[in-house]
Amino acid sequence: MAGNTEFNLIKRMEAEVRRGRISRRDFMSHALAAGVSLSVASGIWSTSAMAAPKKGGLFRLGSHDGNTSDTHDPGTYLSFSIIQLAHTYRSYLTMITPENGLGADLAESWEATPDAKEWTFKIVKGASFHSGKPVTADDIIASMNHHRGEKTTSAAKALLKDVNDIVKNDSHSVTFKLAAGNADLPWLMTDYHLAICPAKADGTIDWQSGDGSGPYKIVNNDFGVNTKLVRHDGWHGQGAWFDEVEVTVLNDPNARQTALVTGDVDAVTQLELKTLSLLKRNPNIEIDNVPSGAAITMPMFCDQAPFDDVNVRNALKLAIDRDEIIQKIAYGTAIPGNDAHVSPNMPYWADLPQRKYDPDQAKSLLKKAGHENLSVSLSTADSVFSGAVDLCVLYAEQAKKAGININVVREPNDGYYSDVWLKKPFCMVQWGARPTPDVMLSLAYKDDAAWNESHWQNERFNVLLRQAKAELDQDKRAAMYREMQELARNDGGTIIPMFTNFVYARNKKVKHGPNLAASWQVDGARGASRWWFDS
Repeated sequence: MAGNTEFNLIKRMEAEVRRGRISRRDFMSHALAAGVSLSVASGIWSTSAMAAPKKGGLFRLGSHDGNTSDTHDPGTYLSFSIIQLAHTYRSYLTMITPENGLGADLAESWEATPDAKEWTFKIVKGASFHSGKPVTADDIIASMNHHRGEKTTSAAKALLKDVNDIVKNDSHSVTFKLAAGNADLPWLMTDYHLAICPAKADGTIDWQSGDGSGPYKIVNNDFGVNTKLVRHDGWHGQGAWFDEVEVTVLNDPNARQTALVTGDVDAVTQLELKTLSLLKRNPNIEIDNVPSGAAITMPMFCDQAPFDDVNVRNALKLAIDRDEIIQKIAYGTAIPGNDAHVSPNMPYWADLPQRKYDPDQAKSLLKKAGHENLSVSLSTADSVFSGAVDLCVLYAEQAKKAGININVVREPNDGYYSDVWLKKPFCMVQWGARPTPDVMLSLAYKDDAAWNESHWQNERFNVLLRQAKAELDQDKRAAMYREMQELARNDGGTIIPMFTNFVYARNKKVKHGPNLAASWQVDGARGASRWWFDS
């Protein structure tokens, strides 16, 4: 019988068979070498090959969270629909695999100097944009520089702040030179803002045209409404089984679910959890329930009263019953948050004592802050996630026992992230999963991050964040991330009631591999290029 190493090899090979990436001859050869008998190996091949992808068909996806204000500018990507679209028509240097590892996209390989201050990426040859222009090092450099410099308006500016220079080695090789070591740089390249766009002669990028080098090219687009795409036959990657893809924005969860049931779409994002049990009874529908590092957050502006008092912030954290919310709002498809933005599904998660619902302690902290009673407004919308408004209403009921009056403000779905998030002092947000703590914390907690949603400033936290980024000793790095999580939990301005599972659905004729990426809905937002029809 094969040992653990060989067993894991066989499982990986099974997945490759299902994706059409390995021949029967190669599979049998490796299986026999691993100690698998001929009859067993043949059975594994037959079962896996039956599930191998097939080309053809129009894949119709109903997506939540789309805005008419969305654009092709990768520095402004914000809504889930544009993130989904970006992974369909554009490429990145690296990607999150269905197994939640780090995989190649435009970069075929990468290596670092021992201090992790220089990273060299080799670009796959033969990749092209939809316009026919070859992808070269110039495009990589221009695309990264779009997010760099004092004049950039990109939300990803903070991610690349430590990049001093990006050097062209040859037409298909670039080197990132950093001010300080970053062990996670290849992971950072998966951030959805860092899409590769064609370079112009002046060193800027042509983002306006919507030209990309991804698996599908846009033939018609109406932001916040509908986008039609066709396969890019010059794509450098594996997959893109559908002939065509159509993404329709359906912000209303009932509309999405109805469209799936009636057959108007083949798959939908973000199900209405309160009707999940009903949908499970439909024999024509498959539901994917994927644990993730995606978080529901409630940021409070720490530089604005009453949230500028840590006692008020912690009182609001103690006034929420996370267990009740998970059962009544998430219907069990989530795990409790602990007010630190690192989930158990991420590396370096610190198993800190779970904060529990304690209205009496919340009252005590409010009294300490000089508030016998507290009234605050909390903005939300169902475009954040299905059940967002209900969650806030339930939280308001829970908080009454602590002497806190929460006025739930239901905002319009359209334009929520552009008009409410980062503008209203207390609101609800959904964050997609990030591959490493550094990426997440650099985006939303770093002192100068454009998306520092709580305006939190903590000198010790920022010192640790810089140190951990370059630390190659894993034990030391883990200790730093633990302290950062303690600081965020006890001093930070963000309530995290739960880390949600990604719960989405598809018609049974839509198939996918044995694993689904936990970085975003719909297989890391790459379902259009990874899935296929079985007939």
